[in-house]
Amino acid sequence: MGVGRDVLVGLCLPRSADMVVGALAILKAGGAYVPMDPAYPPDRLAFMLDDSQAPVLVTNPGLAQRLPAAKREVVNIGAPQIAQEPDHRTDVEIRADDLAYVIYTSGSTGTPKGVEITHGGLANLVSWHRQAFSLTSADRASHLAGLGFDAAVWELWPYLATGASVHLADEDCRNSAELLRDWLLARGVTISFVPTPLAEHLLALEWPRHTALRVLLTGGDTLHHYPPANLPFVLVNNYGPTECTVVATSGPVLPDGRPDGLPPIGHAIANAQIYILDGRLQPVPAGTAGEIHVGGPSLARGYHNHPDLTEEKFIPNPFSQEPGSRLYKTGDLARLLPDGQIAFLGRIDDQIKIRGYRIEPNEIVSALNRHPNIRESLVVAREDASGDKQLVAYVVLHSDSGLAHTDLCHFVSHSLPEYMVPAAFVQLEAFPLTPHGKIDRAALPEPTTENRLKDESFEAPRSPVEERLAGILTILLGVPEIGIDDNFFQMGGHSLLGAQVIAQVRDGFGVELSLRSLFENPTVREMSAEIERLILVKLETMGKDEAQRVPACPESANA
Repeated sequence: MGVGRDVLVGLCLPRSADMVVGALAILKAGGAYVPMDPAYPPDRLAFMLDDSQAPVLVTNPGLAQRLPAAKREVVNIGAPQIAQEPDHRTDVEIRADDLAYVIYTSGSTGTPKGVEITHGGLANLVSWHRQAFSLTSADRASHLAGLGFDAAVWELWPYLATGASVHLADEDCRNSAELLRDWLLARGVTISFVPTPLAEHLLALEWPRHTALRVLLTGGDTLHHYPPANLPFVLVNNYGPTECTVVATSGPVLPDGRPDGLPPIGHAIANAQIYILDGRLQPVPAGTAGEIHVGGPSLARGYHNHPDLTEEKFIPNPFSQEPGSRLYKTGDLARLLPDGQIAFLGRIDDQIKIRGYRIEPNEIVSALNRHPNIRESLVVAREDASGDKQLVAYVVLHSDSGLAHTDLCHFVSHSLPEYMVPAAFVQLEAFPLTPHGKIDRAALPEPTTENRLKDESFEAPRSPVEERLAGILTILLGVPEIGIDDNFFQMGGHSLLGAQVIAQVRDGFGVELSLRSLFENPTVREMSAEIERLILVKLETMGKDEAQRVPACPESANA
């Protein structure tokens, strides 16, 4: 097939043993894999294949139908003839600067960009992790991240290189802190990476005094809370852009938190250099804000097919005498604490992190502006009622055009993954401007019933179950009202928020709504029908005394 050093191979498989086998096979052949999450829209997957120019694609028959097969060889990982291929060690000699994988992240130019990670960077991550957390073959690690999230790299290779076991978490566990805790305990997992938003929920749960879990790693977003003193495992906070092979800094978070700020992001990992610099590339005094610059062997080779952007972000290292030494300009602000740890302060530019995903607003703007009814658009992150960040798009329409919320959601979903679809679309006559003529982001209004794009037909809740459920959803989504045909996920809902819906339904109706059922029944109308069905099933299987204790629905205000 011609797979060898620096040859890119698309890898599009669900989280499974086949996914691991596929990645290992590509590396063993000397190639570099391009992870492609099957949950992404077909247009995005097609762009990744086209941009990477991967001559080979490893997938399964079901997914192959969604992907363009022209100009490349498609390998069905489950095909019987695979077993006939030789399983001996290959003669490929791998060098540190050869590519290991190319992972696509949100791009400021309006399209995703591929980050080229080398074997040297991956080897440094694996070596540091094995030593820092004293891994042995007896360790049992979890795997939660989707294939397109670079944490998936971290959840695999250090453990396989040690001879430890990796356990793929059930889909429901990835979105519910309670289910994940129970799964970690039942599987005897000893070390686990959990994205920051889900980790915050885990920290708030009750834990037994003694568990197999000894280390909980987190990262991907700002950690807001210190762990409780009675936590039976160590919490470790981590920071690292994709361009630095997943992790650049790491450190345990102690229960006796700092009164003056958020938990720090630790110190530089082995062989990494962290510099906090001003705009002239001069170190700032301790305690002063500056931009994080990262050096060392973990730096990516650059951006695939983007030499200008590579030159802009990967600059010569003025503090090193080593030929070719570089620094990566992260765009992140930080300051050095008195104890040598680093405090993360936020972004210099408009880049957004939501639920661990790095999002360039310009990519969403580009998708929105392709709609024929939109004249211009702007995307920002705002906090909802629960304090979580959500994407809000502000749109200015052409004078005589109209647009419905659901239609616009469907339009952008053709090119954007679920986590990049805005929770709300606010219609403005024009963007507010500063006296200098720039867009005044501080003056952008909060989404309200009056300014949000709506669907043409709004039907209010009719039954007691629909009324109670609509009340739950309006609070969790932070919206003033919700119709019975409004889609929970198109209104800003996501998997983590879905877990809260399930908990509220459990408390309010006494039935267990699964996350799968929530995805299959995302509207108030459909969800209410499923809740009523579950209540009937429960009543049919219990005695008279038990049935009387099932929570009653409140009477409708119109009854």
